[in-house]
Amino acid sequence: MGLLNLIVTLIVVGVLLWLVNAYIPMDAKIKQILKVVVVIAVVLRLLGAFGLLGHMTRISVPKV
Repeated sequence: MGLLNLIVTLIVVGVLLWLVNAYIPMDAKIKQILKVVVVIAVVLRLLGAFGLLGHMTRISVPKV
């Protein structure tokens, strides 16, 4: 993943999280949980992108 790709991804995730928090009415506790989950996912993705987490290819996501 290139640096530009990484920056664009972070911007898109940030804008999407802001839009969800600003325009979708939810309980404050649910919004906080959503924020924590997104931050954890972004941190894990960044660690994987910089090679600090190990091989992210071993994690498989089931297809829907």
